[in-house]
Amino acid sequence: MNLTFRGIGFTPTEEDKEFLDKKLKKLSFADDYLHDLDIVATKESKGIGFHLDATLHFTWKKEKAVSQDAYELYEGIELLADKIQAAAKKEKEKTMKI
Repeated sequence: MNLTFRGIGFTPTEEDKEFLDKKLKKLSFADDYLHDLDIVATKESKGIGFHLDATLHFTWKKEKAVSQDAYELYEGIELLADKIQAAAKKEKEKTMKI
């Protein structure tokens, strides 16, 4: 799986990237069919917090988008990782039924 992690309004640190990698280890079950994962974290200019968007690219040319808002970046990464895991499982189940 190819992972892209970008920040808008801030530059992600190595610690941020390592934390994301650690949280995405639970996606190892999807390595066979999750081709690319693009994550964009936006630091909100109004108010406080982050908005995270993830786009999952599956080997069968399907894309799925999930997003999460959070006050803290690491909190948002944890919640987004859970959503990504759920979306990958659901998409795999749909494909298996066909």
